[in-house]
This record gives sequence, C-alpha cells and structure tokens, in this order.
Amino acid sequence: MRKIRTASFVSLDGVMQAPGGPDEDATGGFGFGGWVWPHFDEASGGLMGEAMGEDYDLLLGRRTYEIFAAWWPQMEGEIAGTFNAINKYVAAGPETPLTWAHSHRLEGDLAEAVRALKATEGRDLLIQGSSEVVHTLLAHDLIDQLTLLTFPVILGGGKRLFDGAANPRAWTLTKTRHSTSGVVANTWERTDLPPPTGSFGEIKPSEAELARRERWARED
Repeated sequence: MRKIRTASFVSLDGVMQAPGGPDEDATGGFGFGGWVWPHFDEASGGLMGEAMGEDYDLLLGRRTYEIFAAWWPQMEGEIAGTFNAINKYVAAGPETPLTWAHSHRLEGDLAEAVRALKATEGRDLLIQGSSEVVHTLLAHDLIDQLTLLTFPVILGGGKRLFDGAANPRAWTLTKTRHSTSGVVANTWERTDLPPPTGSFGEIKPSEAELARRERWARED
C-alpha cells in the first residue's frame, strides 16, 4: 500500500496560496503571491528537498496541475527531471487537458479514487499545493504524513491548508528543523488515535466555574 504525503509551504496563519510568484494564483484577489521567495535560500531549499523525499508520484488538484504543467516541462534540473518522468495523478474533470507526460485523471469521487489508488502497489503519493485535495483527504483520514515548511509571515486571507473539515486525529512529530531565514520544517505522522484531552482545572469546580458553564451553555 502506498503512503500519501504532503510537502507544503504555509504562512504562520496557515495560508498556502501562490507561494511561487505574483502571477501564480490571484484567485479571490490574493495580493501576496511570491511570499516564499524572500526567505528562500540554500538551507530552506534543502529543507524542501528533504520534505519531498525520494521515490514518489505526484497527487495534484486541477489548479496546481495546470501551474506545474505550464512550468516544469520547460525546466531543467533534478526536480524538473523527476517531475517530468514520474506519474501525475490529477483531480480534474474532462475539461482540463492532461498534456503533461505521464498524467492520469482521477475519475469519480475523489476520496474513493484516492483510496483505491493508495491500495495499489507503487511509489508514495506526494501532494504539492492542491489545498482542496488536502481538505478532502484530511476529512477522510487518507493522508499519512504532513510536512509543513512554515514561513515567518502572516498573510491574512487566502487559501488555507486546513478548512475545518479535517477528521480529528492525533499526529506524532517525527522531525523538526529550521533554516537561518526563519523557515521551520516539521513532519508529522498520523496515528490511529483521537486527539487526547485533559484538564488543568481543579478536581472539584468552584461555584463560579459552575455558573460560567451554565451561562455559556445558555449562549450556545
């Protein structure tokens, strides 16, 4: 069975839209395209290479696929060579032409299509960008590993990594590292456990605490 992994650029407030340049994705009036560039250096590039790992196929949403398909076939270098040679599995309808070599359309319900793909033998499936794909797969517990490269900026609005529909789940931090430009890379592995909970409160709540709970219950 394949693993599904992400290697995502995010801001401190969880925005992942248009990290690469001003014209990458201005959907919704997003005005900060290219926010990764000022913090990208050899060290952060190394973090990204580490996050992507080796021996993977790509799993992409329509918009990320169209951005990549217009960029990578014309590029040279190690990443371009890998991206151009591997399989690209794409969540896109028939109106999106899959012109990039080794591209495959995911048909029908996305979660079911990815679950079936995950059950096959083959390389890991690496998600780049593709916020809507991430949202759907987190809601169906299909992502095994999250690697986030967090950049020292707050962007306010924009497409976010988490949309509030993710299935509650405990995750284990397996690796953390950082660059001198302030980029922090963390890798988490999904567990089969629900989020653990506890309390810092007193064993016996005070009258004021009981009154607060009643008041808040009436406000719901």
